[in-house]
Amino acid sequence: MRYIVAVSGGVDSVVLLDMMARSSMSVLAVAHFEHGIRGENSKSDARFVERLSQKYRLNFEIKHGNLSKYASESEAREKRYSFLRDLAKKYEAKIVTAHHMDDLVETVAINIRRGTGWRGLAVLAAEDVYRPLLGMRKKDIYDYALAHNLEFVEDETNHSDDYLRNRIRRQTGKLNRETVKEIADLRNKQCELSGEISKQLNNFSDGFSRYFMTMIDDGVAIEILRRQTSSGLTTPQLRAVLLGIKTAKAGKVLEVGSGWEIRLLKKTYTVQKRQR
Repeated sequence: MRYIVAVSGGVDSVVLLDMMARSSMSVLAVAHFEHGIRGENSKSDARFVERLSQKYRLNFEIKHGNLSKYASESEAREKRYSFLRDLAKKYEAKIVTAHHMDDLVETVAINIRRGTGWRGLAVLAAEDVYRPLLGMRKKDIYDYALAHNLEFVEDETNHSDDYLRNRIRRQTGKLNRETVKEIADLRNKQCELSGEISKQLNNFSDGFSRYFMTMIDDGVAIEILRRQTSSGLTTPQLRAVLLGIKTAKAGKVLEVGSGWEIRLLKKTYTVQKRQR
């Protein structure tokens, strides 16, 4: 497998790059998304990462996002991953990012706060992104940087209360190692469950099994229906559909939400959009 490494210049990605460069992994390029949010400081970080790529004798790929200081975190993230995925196609390589265990816990905490429920636990699980540092704490990463005399840059916005993640970080940073591990283990279980849901969705080419939906946990069944309806129904609507799948007679058509039809056969059901 070949890799492109996303490097911001911060300690996490600098340590990641050094670890991969010291290994036998085939790193093809260093990728840097210069979002522009921090003005001259953003450009300075880009120059630092370019010098870093030269140190390791790797190709340097940069994208200037030209975002304003008012750009949201989600907008910057979407543009960054769009850039990284374009590079992955160019190099026929896998994306590698420096997300670590503390990032995972912060993301879970943010999603729970936003009320995303079950799906908010299965974070940092994109199949096209490799995250080898997920088993490391931030302290472990700093220790590695100090032990190997690595230079890195510090993003001053990491200390700003303007960003929800920074406020969450101060809270989750107080958690002990055992609690963090429990949260990480819970996330891993939810990712496995998400994978099982995807597997079930691919198993029924001629309709989905009513018996299967009756026998599994209601929470899992709801998530399967959510995927089948492209997240187009509310949770109460999904619960009503599930009840119909379990109890309604064959031949019944459930019409719900914005044009969704669930047709119930004797053993299976189908999901489709109503024709206008």
